[in-house]
Amino acid sequence: MTKPLFPDVVVNGQTIPSAAIAAEAQHHSGPSKKPGIAWRRAANALAIRALLLQEAARRALVADPQEVAPGQTETEDEALIRALLEDAVEVPVPSEEAIRAEWERDPTRFRAPPLWEAAHILIACDPRDAAQREATAARARALAKEAVANPKSFARLAKENSDCSSRGEGGFLGQLGPGDTVPEFEQALRALREEEITAEPVLSRFGWHVIRLDAAAEGAPLPYETVRPRIAEAMEKAAWTHAVRGFVGDLAARAEVSGVELAA
Repeated sequence: MTKPLFPDVVVNGQTIPSAAIAAEAQHHSGPSKKPGIAWRRAANALAIRALLLQEAARRALVADPQEVAPGQTETEDEALIRALLEDAVEVPVPSEEAIRAEWERDPTRFRAPPLWEAAHILIACDPRDAAQREATAARARALAKEAVANPKSFARLAKENSDCSSRGEGGFLGQLGPGDTVPEFEQALRALREEEITAEPVLSRFGWHVIRLDAAAEGAPLPYETVRPRIAEAMEKAAWTHAVRGFVGDLAARAEVSGVELAA
């Protein structure tokens, strides 16, 4: 008889079908040449799910699925697990002293958003079209090379070549904050020094950007009263996560599990 590639996973007498683990493994990362890693992560996730559902049944909890997003409602199992965690896990509200102590640990962590002044030259393309993307890349690289070699030519190059309406202003985009541009553009801004131009064009859904950072202002530290709600929320979330891990760990310690080594 051929030995199965992976052992059966059994949680308190409940066998988790291999097909279910294989399906779940698609949602877990792992090296392509080591499928066993994704399988073990999937088996671990389903074993913990089984433990939680068994405990919910033991407590005779009733599922009450709720809408979690427009048009998206919890499954029965998700609702049961939520009900179980609400029933079993209690997290105390952090005290005022604890919240202030967390803030005083390093007040400079809590700042207003940074601001940038920047300009760009856009060479438009559809990045999904490989031929178009490569053809425009050559043009964008040539412009980047010329702009870096002669920074004073940037405004002229923008007026003559940019596919953005900012070309009328020499590519100047004005003052920008986080979220005002596409992520790739913002990532490039964060990496540039003042008056620096990207040596390599940056690709976004709009095409290729040659970017110049004119000025950058780090956000000022925020007062305690402003950031207090954010700190309190983060502390509650961290405490809740820690408590859930402990609860799952206790369930696993009392359970009879084979075929997988549980990690909460």
